[in-house]
Amino acid sequence: MPVLYRKSRLFRRSRVLWGSLALWRPRLIFWCGAFAIGIISVGFARLADLAQRAFAGLTASGEWSFLLPLAVTPLGFMLSAYLAARFFPNAQGSGIPQAIAARHLRDPEDRTRLLSLRLVFGKIVLTVLGLLSGASIGREGPTVQVGGSIMLAVARFGGMAQARGLILAGSAAGIAAAFNTPLAGIVFAIEEMSRTYESRANGLVLTAVILSGLAALGLAGSYNYFGSTSVAPASLRDWELVLVCGIGGGALGAAFSGLALHAGQRIRRFAQPQPLRRMVLLATVCGLAVAVIGILSDGATFGTGYDQAKGAVEGNALPLLFFLEKLVAGFLSMISGIPGGIFAPSLAVGAGFGSTVGQLMGSGIALAAILGMAGYFAGVVQAPMTAFVIILEMTGDHQAVIPIMAVSMIGYITSRLLSREPLYHGLSRVFIAAAIRARRARETGES
Repeated sequence: MPVLYRKSRLFRRSRVLWGSLALWRPRLIFWCGAFAIGIISVGFARLADLAQRAFAGLTASGEWSFLLPLAVTPLGFMLSAYLAARFFPNAQGSGIPQAIAARHLRDPEDRTRLLSLRLVFGKIVLTVLGLLSGASIGREGPTVQVGGSIMLAVARFGGMAQARGLILAGSAAGIAAAFNTPLAGIVFAIEEMSRTYESRANGLVLTAVILSGLAALGLAGSYNYFGSTSVAPASLRDWELVLVCGIGGGALGAAFSGLALHAGQRIRRFAQPQPLRRMVLLATVCGLAVAVIGILSDGATFGTGYDQAKGAVEGNALPLLFFLEKLVAGFLSMISGIPGGIFAPSLAVGAGFGSTVGQLMGSGIALAAILGMAGYFAGVVQAPMTAFVIILEMTGDHQAVIPIMAVSMIGYITSRLLSREPLYHGLSRVFIAAAIRARRARETGES
């Protein structure tokens, strides 16, 4: 009898142990996924920086080398568009609309078409190729698709049912690791990705941001994206900047997003008979136009625009028309269909707009650049809290908290009055509609 009792206790302990292992397995896989997002984000950032430096070095190595973009940029756009359409469908563009669309889709196969480990590889390689070609794109939006893809794979490998919450967590972790802005990652997930507060997903988002942030800190250290700044309005003219940058930046952002959504519809109709051939042709033409703008701007519009924005935040005035040149270069890069984001280029446009306003009004360039970034970015994405938090964390300018909040809100309201549909959500509807059509075609074929 005692032997049977000991065996029964041993059996119960083994069941408890096995149950605890089954409980901890998805948690461990989730943690590994969050760490992976941080590590991959840092690696992605370094590859992107190397690509930009390589392009800059190539175009500054000889007497006539400044003309090289006329060949390199169109060829790079053409190759990137072809590879994206042929081997990595749904890798085109920013990546944020794909992550938003995946959260609205219920079918696992539909989600996998937008977020997968295959797309992680394609997104990183083709974004780096775009920067190597001088495209006016960023890596931050693509990092959102990378983070969402990794977390969707985590849901599959770990047997976790919370796919929507995990995509949200992966997207937040991607933004947090890309900019080293953990608070902005959380706010972005709530305001832009979900448009509602989901209490069931808050633990996933917080944990993913913390772990990816720890991984990024371990590899890249603690830093502010644009360094540390301490500027605040000191006169009535400085406070007037809030109104001008808010209204002007919001209107400019609304024009960009509205034109992008309208152009996207026209391009889809244009490409319909021969999508691969016509999209590659469009990308080549856009690449040539980006090269011409880059040469005319003395190379200032190539790449993310990080150096120009950072210089403006540090108080160095940018050319008066830089913001328009950068806006057009970013717009052409976006509609070309190559993978690449608009986060960093939008910040550069906003900083350039603020710098121009500051010069015309006789105000401080650093403050004007920061307010210009907030107004324009809020106008493009129509997410004022994300704009405020991300710019505050990137600049560390706690002296201008109220002005940054005010200009973000004014920019959002102005943009909302002029363009009713937010850019990322408008673009996500295209992917949702395509997924629904593809599923209906499969169901019709099966029947």
